[in-house]
Amino acid sequence: MSARTRRLTTAQALVRFLSAQYTERDGVRRRLIAGTWGIFGHGNVAGLGQALVEHADVMPFHQGRNEQSMVHAAVGHARQLNRLSAQAVTTSIGPGATNLVTGAALATINRLPVLLLPGDYFASHAADPLLQQLEHPVEADVSVNDTLRPVSRYFDRITRPEALIPSALNAMRVLADPAETGAVTLALPQDVQAEAYDWPEEFFAERVWHVRRPAPDPVELAAAVEAVRSAERPLVIAGGGVHHSEAEQALQAFVDATGIPVASTQAGKGSLRHDHPADLGGIGHTGTAVSDDLARTADLVIGVGTRYTDFTTASGTLFQHPDVRFLNLNITGFDAHKLAARTLVCDARTGLDLLREALSGHRVREEYVAEYRAGKDRWDEVVEAAYRAADDNAVPTQTQVLGALDAIVGDDDVVINAAGSLPGDLHKLWRSRSPRQYHLEYGYSCMGYEIPAAIGVQQAAPGTPVWALVGDGTYLMMPTEIVTAVQEGLPLNVVLIQNHGYASIGGLSQETGGERFGTAYRFRAADGTFTGAPLPVDLAANAASLGMDVLRAKTVRELREALAAARACGRPTCVYVETDPAPTAPPAEAWWDVPVAETASREAAVEARERYERQVADRRRHL
Repeated sequence: MSARTRRLTTAQALVRFLSAQYTERDGVRRRLIAGTWGIFGHGNVAGLGQALVEHADVMPFHQGRNEQSMVHAAVGHARQLNRLSAQAVTTSIGPGATNLVTGAALATINRLPVLLLPGDYFASHAADPLLQQLEHPVEADVSVNDTLRPVSRYFDRITRPEALIPSALNAMRVLADPAETGAVTLALPQDVQAEAYDWPEEFFAERVWHVRRPAPDPVELAAAVEAVRSAERPLVIAGGGVHHSEAEQALQAFVDATGIPVASTQAGKGSLRHDHPADLGGIGHTGTAVSDDLARTADLVIGVGTRYTDFTTASGTLFQHPDVRFLNLNITGFDAHKLAARTLVCDARTGLDLLREALSGHRVREEYVAEYRAGKDRWDEVVEAAYRAADDNAVPTQTQVLGALDAIVGDDDVVINAAGSLPGDLHKLWRSRSPRQYHLEYGYSCMGYEIPAAIGVQQAAPGTPVWALVGDGTYLMMPTEIVTAVQEGLPLNVVLIQNHGYASIGGLSQETGGERFGTAYRFRAADGTFTGAPLPVDLAANAASLGMDVLRAKTVRELREALAAARACGRPTCVYVETDPAPTAPPAEAWWDVPVAETASREAAVEARERYERQVADRRRHL
């Protein structure tokens, strides 16, 4: 071996390479791949598995229980660190690899980095068909890993050792690029993983990937300034890009200088503290009354780091001013051009600072400021009413669970949720105290995300109290990583809310003519309907069997005591509470388009279609 090469297997070389990759932004450097999650099978145990043992001194390893969960944990880690650090996930071939697809879709949709390293068939085809190998009759190079192509921002299959060099570099480039990031997949044929090669020493040199902060084009900036100066009722919509860019202070400075109010998407909530005078809370279908009222009359909507999902736009029905215009500040041209907007393609922090400087001295009218502040005050009263319990000895409602949690968290606690009725309640009601406190995964709204994501957050921010809020339906999807939290000694807190079914989708089913069919956990009657008492399922006992301390709360008072005890415990702890199923959250302030059957014989569906046709008539195409 020459002085400039090192003989390693492909898997060993990949692990050494990953351990030497860093990101840098604003002078802060982090490990790009901070650790590797893995579940081993024949497709990776003798390749990557051996390599991780060989180089355990440079690559931390985390043992998972479910492949999808491992991706969720990695995504939680990346989001907590504003995409400046990621984790890798390795699986065998077959179901281990295909179990990655849901997590990969979540990562890419939310623009969050994760490196996927699934095993693959033999590149030599010497042993075809392998155990778990998909045999395609006309495309011999297809494997189950090709299901990851549409949900990956970069994909490659490493069929020769030397092919790893350009592919690994491209993978790091995408992971570290704020405009390109998402899931990256390097499919690794198991024979290639174990094959030795003389690698150039330069491949293992420490490499720093600078995370850029691109400035806006001067022509676009001038047009943006003119748009803001000519607007009478401007409104900022803060999206997840504010957090990813660490632009919260820049946003506050922009708002303080101009008086323009801020509403937030699920990903952008917390961009301003809840008690800032210009913070109006969530926007859209799950938004606050004050945000949605202002959105309907806004003549300029300034989107910062948002991709404008249907929940944000109320399926195209929210922005009703006849002359409404859009100005989108986004690091990707793809998102900046949505809604036929004027564009400001740049980093959020850089763009906000330059826009504020160029607008020097400009402020909205004081009448407008007084209007939205009065609306904010009215909504604060709604929040207080939803949180307040008239009787501390009563069974709590879901919103009272949030009120009890609100009363005991500190500024740095992190609250995690993803699906069900909780996202709507949280978006309307939660009072975010810091930029990373509100952690909602709503781009993919993936049931089962919360518990593994809480593990990833705790790995990224040791010592931070983390709360995974889950309903019974979500808990049953994916409780397995509780064992991982116990194994790793991570004191995450799970608030497990039992309401005996899918509360959110049950309400939607009723609204759209589905009559709540198939949405409750009940015994099946002889006629096929679901009726009678709830199923005798004890989810608290299940959590205890997986190693958690469990605190059962039956009343509002017991709930407050249990939450305080959990926060002080220092061990993985579950607070289990059965809630009053009656809805107590404020109703939706804006519509959401879920198409209803155009023809039906049942009265519920006919009435739902009539409502649907009235609501869909308000949709606009912004051109």
